[in-house]
Amino acid sequence: MTSLAVANPGSLIQSVDWVAIAPPLIAAVAALAVLVTDLFLPEQHKKWLGRITAAGLALALISLLPLTGGSPRATFCAQNVAGVTDNAGCSYVADHFALVFQLLALGGALIAALLSTHTVETERLPGGEYWFLLLSSASGAALLPASRDLATMVIALEVASLPAFALVALRRDGRGAEAALKFFVSSVTATAVMLLGIGFVYAASGSLHLSAVAQGLEHAPGQLKPLAEAGAVLTLVGFAFKVAAVPFHFWVPDTYTGAPLPVAGYLSVVGKAAGLSGLALATTIAFRPYAHTWGLVLAVLAAVTMTAGNAGALRQRFDTRYSAVRLLAWSSVGQAGYLLVPLAAAGYAPTVADPLGATAAYALIYGVVNLGAFGVVAAVGRRAGTSVDDFRGLFGRRRWTALALAFFLLCLAGLPPGVIGLFGKVVVFRAAVDAGLGWLAVVMAANVVVALYYYLLWTARLFAPAADGGTQGAAAVEHRLPAGLTATLGLTASVAVVLSVAPQLVLQVAGGSLF
Repeated sequence: MTSLAVANPGSLIQSVDWVAIAPPLIAAVAALAVLVTDLFLPEQHKKWLGRITAAGLALALISLLPLTGGSPRATFCAQNVAGVTDNAGCSYVADHFALVFQLLALGGALIAALLSTHTVETERLPGGEYWFLLLSSASGAALLPASRDLATMVIALEVASLPAFALVALRRDGRGAEAALKFFVSSVTATAVMLLGIGFVYAASGSLHLSAVAQGLEHAPGQLKPLAEAGAVLTLVGFAFKVAAVPFHFWVPDTYTGAPLPVAGYLSVVGKAAGLSGLALATTIAFRPYAHTWGLVLAVLAAVTMTAGNAGALRQRFDTRYSAVRLLAWSSVGQAGYLLVPLAAAGYAPTVADPLGATAAYALIYGVVNLGAFGVVAAVGRRAGTSVDDFRGLFGRRRWTALALAFFLLCLAGLPPGVIGLFGKVVVFRAAVDAGLGWLAVVMAANVVVALYYYLLWTARLFAPAADGGTQGAAAVEHRLPAGLTATLGLTASVAVVLSVAPQLVLQVAGGSLF
């Protein structure tokens, strides 16, 4: 009789650190709670589903607090990963890097949830499905930054992506289905390419844990190096798609336009944060032996992405329907290029701490102001598509809303009084210069100047006379905004102002080690 016993049965027993995995776990449990509650809740009480969603995301954010002090916490650790130290053999590590991007993912999802409360009601979206999909996607986005093996990273990326396809398609007006189809086909193609690359990397390194992959690639036989290099490039494709880097950006304008506005805002921040965290982990840990190769590739990718995004924004007509959303979509592509600059610099820096910190700091700044801008667009065009020209004279009709959007646009442009946006760009610019990427810093500076044109042109429309010559009469005072939109604008504007007054609250992330 064959014995099925193992030499060391204790090595198969895992002691799960529930505190470490609490942020994504709470979001996942809240998703199941919303799905079950929807079955028994009467139609007139469906609003409670949105409140449960916001409460679950807030609780997930609070669960980050016990993880902020002390050394990183890890769980799901393999005892048989050879040649690794510390937490390198663990599949889940709650270090500073993970906490920063989990804060961005869960915080962005919470703001998107507040922004969604009015949209779900007015557009008659299926509430139970909407909130379940939003929470499910947020749990995947929160899991990805803490993942430390390629298999977990792929699973987390798909958990973040698959619900997002359905969220885009929930708007039943034809545009939603088309937008979701473009999003789905592009994403599936990128995922297939990434899985092929991971297969190559595993064949060359003999492991899926990121640190073990780095050691395996460093000592790989000469005949396997071409396979390993091809695998590294193909693996980065899936994450580049989520970041919306060129040439994987064509889905962005149409998908953002066809999706409900809160979903577009969610994809522009949380989806981008998930892809950015995966890209940072794969390059700086797993593919560190090929640092100069992927450093150059990311530098070229950053330059092309920011240029293509700003060129697309410049070509956008302001008088067409949904031009405000399309302009923000092209702007998000340009911002993705800025976010890639510190990652490219990490390929040339002796340590990855400072460049990754610059990426994290800029991502936090971008997340707050971009969601705020989507909130204003949702407030102005609550029942119809919104063009940029519809914002003409907004200051005369809704003063504080216009001031909020002007502040968000100036932050994105990097102009005072949007001081936090200016400091964020300086941090990114410095990362490129310190790494010896002077040419990339020049390209970035040129793109920042180009972007000023459309940001300032939109800002000027807010204070220009209305199309009818300013005779708004009683219509100048509009009804009060719904509570969800008011909370979104108040929260994002307050955070942006506080960060502009005290930028060290977020810029200190750029000065410390994330690993």
